[in-house]
Amino acid sequence: MAKHNINIQDGFLFQNLKEAQVLHIELTTGKSMIGRLRRFDRFAIVLENDSAETLIYKHAIATISLAS
Repeated sequence: MAKHNINIQDGFLFQNLKEAQVLHIELTTGKSMIGRLRRFDRFAIVLENDSAETLIYKHAIATISLAS
């Protein structure tokens, strides 16, 4: 039987992209960003806030959570 790789990161991001929820992203530098996920790939995400889009490399992200 073939073993399927489960990618938790892509599942979380895809679900968030579909529901257009607001995210709180903490970078490894300590900077916080809040916005909606516009797109993502293997290496980066695009976050939209205040009508501006910001490209964030995944290696610079410490945590991603839903904004409350």
